[in-house]
Amino acid sequence: METMNTGTVLEFVNQRPFEPFVVRLSNGEKYEVRHPENIMVLKTRLVIGYPEDDRVVQVGLIHVNSIENLQTA
Repeated sequence: METMNTGTVLEFVNQRPFEPFVVRLSNGEKYEVRHPENIMVLKTRLVIGYPEDDRVVQVGLIHVNSIENLQTA
């Protein structure tokens, strides 16, 4: 399996107009990104914020299986 890279993630973050997307992990967990300002793409991990819940999730890129637009997920 190929590891997800920052370039692929940034394509979703930077698409205009922005379309919400879901990040799916190898353990079956999934995280929705509804606004581009709610995700920070680092070299080896993603930091996804959920301001409405006052919660932050850190995800290693190595664990990301797929990213897809939310309406098709």
